[in-house]
Amino acid sequence: MDLGTVSQIIEPLASTTLELSQMPQIEPNAPVLRIIGKAPLSGHVPISGAKNSILALMAGTLLSSEGCRIRNVPNLADVERMSDILETLGVKISRTDEVLDLDTSNLTTNSAPYELVSKMRASFFALGSLLARLGSAKMPLPGGCAIGARPVELHVRGLQALGADVQIEHGIVIAHAKSRNGRLQGAKIYLDCPSVGATETLMMAATLAEGQTIIENAAQEPEVIDLADLCIAMGAQIHGAGTNTIIIDGVDRLHFADFTAIPDRIEAATFMVAAAITRSTLSMSPVVPAHLTAAISKLQDIGVTVQIDAPDKITVIGGDRYRAVDIETLPYPGFPTDMQAQFMALLTICEGNGVVTETVFENRLQHVAELNRMGANIRLKNNVAVVTGVPQLSGAPVMATDLRASAALVIAGLAADGETKVMGLHHLDRGYDRIEEKLRNVGAKLYRTIETVNA
Repeated sequence: MDLGTVSQIIEPLASTTLELSQMPQIEPNAPVLRIIGKAPLSGHVPISGAKNSILALMAGTLLSSEGCRIRNVPNLADVERMSDILETLGVKISRTDEVLDLDTSNLTTNSAPYELVSKMRASFFALGSLLARLGSAKMPLPGGCAIGARPVELHVRGLQALGADVQIEHGIVIAHAKSRNGRLQGAKIYLDCPSVGATETLMMAATLAEGQTIIENAAQEPEVIDLADLCIAMGAQIHGAGTNTIIIDGVDRLHFADFTAIPDRIEAATFMVAAAITRSTLSMSPVVPAHLTAAISKLQDIGVTVQIDAPDKITVIGGDRYRAVDIETLPYPGFPTDMQAQFMALLTICEGNGVVTETVFENRLQHVAELNRMGANIRLKNNVAVVTGVPQLSGAPVMATDLRASAALVIAGLAADGETKVMGLHHLDRGYDRIEEKLRNVGAKLYRTIETVNA
């Protein structure tokens, strides 16, 4: 972007300043991640199963009258929460290392408790599979990271199109199939936006519906394909997953399947940025390079070398000088909103000005103030941030505001001069499997501690 254009954007932007009252307070007895920056990284990082896929796959197992075995399951707080929710429905779950066995043959209830669902938005996906399997379902409105409205209207309208009566009473979505036999009916559904959650909910609901369902303007994310592949392995008839039109021919029942989840493209891309921001060399596997096209392209534009060493392995080689780029988040195959915060951290040390535009979630730039606390130069207005590169970041106490922001602060701390204290680690634990161990194994200096007094 030329300087004239940048100045037109920057001038009206409100500078993000830090008042003393805004300084993050470390709560007594709260875990804190301490990071000593400037340590060079080197080696190999194993990539875990995809969080955003696993949670949908777990909801999808409810469609089976026998159960499922899911492999490559990461050790995450969100997986534990989803397991708790499914167990309240009557699912028997056992876990051995990265293998999850789910016996869904005897569902005992169609309703999940608010105190569990309110903590994790992905649990709402179970609404479609429960409704399809049992003919009725009750699901509290979901919670999760406070990054935007993320309304459930698309889910509700889609289920209504499939012949469900859907009401929202006192914060609970109550749905039942209106047909005499208690089954949903195939329909043609157009989504106003390609929502991943709505696409997955409606695809699951349609697998056991009578007749054919066509979902148009469907989400094309790899996680949607993974869920479709699980359903197909269980006996569903689904075509077109990964395109904007998905066709589902309903079947009477689904059976047992043994399924391996895809690797986590967001975790992989996060470690790619960690290598870049520390000007280090890291390899990682297993990955699906095609899932990382947008991240790879932006890293190469910045001046980072990315090598595809094998069909499931890549190596990232950091450079001496980086140039700023512009980023706009878009639905897949565009640049992922889940990588916006991490790339913003990298842009803080790139030469020039980069404009970051968040188009997916309206409240996903809360990490700007925390990066500025570390010496970044970021100006923010609404959903647009202009990042002017600085020579280096400085360690500081910072507070994670959501899952991906927590990862951005960790990788910023890896590159910063001095010590960074990252608070709000419950966000980090939701979505990154053993991130501290993986970073230490490649040379990072960080450890988790408990703060007993305010700092």
